[in-house]
Amino acid sequence: MTLLIKNVRIVGGAGSLRPRSDETSGSSKTSDIFVADDRISAIGNFPNKKAATIVDCQGAYASPGFIDVNAESDHYFTLFDHPSQDDFLKQGVTTIIGGMSGSSLAPLLYGSLESIKKWANNETVNVNWHTMAELLSAIDRRPFGVNFGTMAGHSTIRRAIIGDAIRNLTRNELGVFGGVLKKAMQEGAFGLSAGLGYVHARATPYAELRSLSNIVKDFHGIYAMRLRDSVPFTASVAEAIRLAKETGMPIIINNFAPVTRPNFSEKNSGGHAGITQEYAAALALIDGLPDSVDLYFDISPFPAALAPFYTFLPLWAQTGGWKAMLRNVQDEWLFPRMIKDMPPIDEDHFTIAQAPSNNFLVGRTLRDIREMYEVKDAREALLHLMAAMDIHGVALYGNIDEGLLMKAIASKRSLIVSGAPSFGGTAKIAQLRSKRTTETFLKFLSLAGHDGIMPLDEAIRKITRTPARKFGCAGRGEIKEGNFADIVCFRDGMIKYTIVNGKVAIANGEFQNVFAGKALRHGK
Repeated sequence: MTLLIKNVRIVGGAGSLRPRSDETSGSSKTSDIFVADDRISAIGNFPNKKAATIVDCQGAYASPGFIDVNAESDHYFTLFDHPSQDDFLKQGVTTIIGGMSGSSLAPLLYGSLESIKKWANNETVNVNWHTMAELLSAIDRRPFGVNFGTMAGHSTIRRAIIGDAIRNLTRNELGVFGGVLKKAMQEGAFGLSAGLGYVHARATPYAELRSLSNIVKDFHGIYAMRLRDSVPFTASVAEAIRLAKETGMPIIINNFAPVTRPNFSEKNSGGHAGITQEYAAALALIDGLPDSVDLYFDISPFPAALAPFYTFLPLWAQTGGWKAMLRNVQDEWLFPRMIKDMPPIDEDHFTIAQAPSNNFLVGRTLRDIREMYEVKDAREALLHLMAAMDIHGVALYGNIDEGLLMKAIASKRSLIVSGAPSFGGTAKIAQLRSKRTTETFLKFLSLAGHDGIMPLDEAIRKITRTPARKFGCAGRGEIKEGNFADIVCFRDGMIKYTIVNGKVAIANGEFQNVFAGKALRHGK
């Protein structure tokens, strides 16, 4: 199978152009890219070369396929319900990394997906794997639109060992954890992710994180961590910096967004102004690190985030596991205390993104829910909704400071991610397809090209070569001979072609019913 991509201006590859920040400017020099099977075979000018498929891009830019290192299609199970993952393909994404925030689809000691329950109903999923190797083999046997790799989830493994208990691991339990993690790394996991902001990992001691990091480092993997909720916020960031300095390994802070209404008491954090000041100080701390400290963070360019309903509960009501949380929200005697301890919620910026068995609620705001329950406080309305839905549900919540968001995106240590799944139209339950799902990378390119946040070539590196190198995606992230032919052609903010492993998956914005994605193993 051969493919000839004609008349492109290459960015993000060996000898790539360096256009100015305006996407329409720059050199008019064009090249051709010849692909044999799934690899880039030659780059040059080939006016007489023949191929089974010829694509004329008429001067559009060609870059490596974009890499989303914090996608959530595995958490929402749309990886299997909607295997084309065309929401990603249509914005130029050819590779996604899952298993973030401490929750992954493997390894599973007992076949349980409890750590995924915060995002989706795990009882509807047929799991026919336990190990990382078995998961990746299952993906090999299925058609997928994008390449998929995964981290090993800290909470996934930890909860399999001690259940819902909130305590330190014993020495023997830590040894078991280490053995499971080592096997997952041997079988292709890209690293370990920890969701320290979630209830089951919040109290994890630093010594445990440090111990497990040695295993990840032995395999040249990466450590990703969602920060703990803490006051001040810089204390959580300092913990990540300490781990990066002590281990010398790459650390990624997940979902490092300037939230204005966090999950801890605003009374203690100084309100909106105090929160944004803390974030600005933390961002300056990260940006000021020497190059020898390999610490990055990921962020979405949209001022709203997907959040499971239960994360709005006060911290004391989140302990004890899923059943305990459900008992809490169903106990009306606890309502006054929970309402008092919950942070204020902006009901007009809280939109229901997922409501299992209650699809009619998707797209409704919390104001709509409050009026439906005929109560005065949005927090009370949310508690009634959670009780009725057994806590299941996800909100799209607009709680991001846009000014600080732009500063974070421009940071040399930021990676751009969706933090969202590809839903499509065939999922088992209704989903709100937000712009995070469909436009993350197009929005980022727009910010680079028209808002002047950074030059186009720098923007392309941020979503291609840099994540490929950080995560060990061998043969991807750069257009050069011998690399995998993951290529996106774009012009004027529109994706013309997305090519995955040498096959045209998107042509003129339309999915071609081509499933060329692969299960990725770290370093292979």
